[in-house]
Order: sequence, then C-alpha cells, then structure tokens
Amino acid sequence: MPSWTNATGPASGLLRPAETAREVGLRRDDPVSPVLAPFVERYGSVRWDRTGRPPHRSEVLSHPGVDLSVESGSEPRFGHPLPAVLVHGVTPRRFTIDLVGTGRVTAAEFRPGGWVALGGRFPGRATATPLGSALGLDAPRLLDAVLAVEDDGARAAVLDAALAPLAPDPPAAYQELLALLERMAADRSLVRVEQVAALGAMSVRSLQRLFAGYVGLSPKAVLSRYRLQDAAATIDADGVDDLAGLAASLGWFDQAHFSRDFRAVTGTTPSAYLRRAHAARGAG
Repeated sequence: MPSWTNATGPASGLLRPAETAREVGLRRDDPVSPVLAPFVERYGSVRWDRTGRPPHRSEVLSHPGVDLSVESGSEPRFGHPLPAVLVHGVTPRRFTIDLVGTGRVTAAEFRPGGWVALGGRFPGRATATPLGSALGLDAPRLLDAVLAVEDDGARAAVLDAALAPLAPDPPAAYQELLALLERMAADRSLVRVEQVAALGAMSVRSLQRLFAGYVGLSPKAVLSRYRLQDAAATIDADGVDDLAGLAASLGWFDQAHFSRDFRAVTGTTPSAYLRRAHAARGAG
C-alpha cells in the first residue's frame, strides 16, 4: 500500500524554478487531511504582482493529475473571469501560462487518478473549466470561504475542510494503482511498461485498463513524464553536465532520442535548458 507521502511526482515539475522564484511568491505542501491523503497529493499557492512589468511566463511539466484551484486576480485566466473555482484537466505536455497583472491561486493537486477515485468525472485534457457541481461541491460557497481569509496556509485549510467530507475508502484497484505510481516515480530504473506490469503482477493490457480508468493517460505516457521530470529536476539542481550520461541513466538509448523527447514536452533541447539553468543560477 502506498505511504501517501507525496509519492506520485518526482519534484513539482516546475521548469526553471530559480527564475520563477525570483518573480512570484510560491508556497507548497500545506497539510493534507489524513482522510484525503490517498486522493490529494498536496496544496500549493502562488501570488504575483506584475503591475507595470511585463508578463512572466511560467512553465510546468505537470504531474499527471487533476488540479482544483481557487483563483482571483485583475485579469481573466484561461478565458474565465475571476474570481473562480476551476478544474484543470491532465496536461499531456508542458503547461504554460503568462502571469499578468495581479493574481492569487490556491490549488489542491490531486494524485494521478485521485479525482476519479474521489467521485469526479474526467475533465477535458489540458482544459480549465468552472467547477460547477462536480463532486457535489457548492462552488460559490467554496469561493467565498477561501477568499474570506488572507493567509495562504489558511486558504489551503479551507479547501481541505471542504474536500475532506467527500473522501470514501480508497478502492482496492486505486490503491494498487498508487502503489505502482509510487514505484514509477521513485525508481529511475523503471523505463518500460513491461517492467511496471511485472511489478503489479498483471498483463500490460490490464495495466493499460487500470490507467485508462483512473488517470486518463497511458502508463507509457506517465512513465515518460516521470523520467523527463527527473531529467529537468536534475538539470535545475545543477546535478549534471554530461547530458549523454543523464539520458542513459533514465533509459534513453541515445542522446538524440532523449533530446527529441525532452524538446517535445518542454519546448527546448536539454542543452539549451542546461545553459539557461546555469545562467539563472549565475543571476541569482
């Protein structure tokens, strides 16, 4: 059984965190109620003030889960007027947003599959839609309750209190999924779907059905996401200069394929990402 301790994502997935930390206020890992821990991985918040300044582009190689966010600010977000409670579907590639004006976000980051296991329906991929009546929550009441407090941690606590009564006993199949996700996130030697299926003592087809039912992405896509998150996090931490060695350690047979896959999801090559990371550390 999983430990429920932020096991389903190797780091936040935030690309170039040193740059973002200088431009916006970030807070992560406010407490999650024990009853919600099988479903919600963490709470996070971000606030910014770009008044009289150019937009800041934030990019995240996001975890393969749904986010529930309470958002306020001076400008619309994702085409929606603010304030609003939004449900963010799984993003197959990087998530990019330009932060403009002023704004605040408090979000519950669900574990992969956690939204469905809690009783929600799959939102559209790479979409942000108003909460409406999903999960049986009263969106206007939740919005008012969160915005009524100022402190980021207190806002996360309000969101937690609203979600906690909805938590069922985790279904057995979902617990099995999270146990596999924990291994996939933590073990860099896992690079093939067949390895994951063997860990779960199931066929590849059964593994694919499990992921389709809860996550909405294939196990291959999730495994690739974790290894690419590992690569970006290692570069950001100044933990590599040998990109070919990094590619090999994460299961790529050659640097060319690693570069292609890295660019497909981050929008830049590993070498360019490394140069920018070095420059950001130097500027700090």
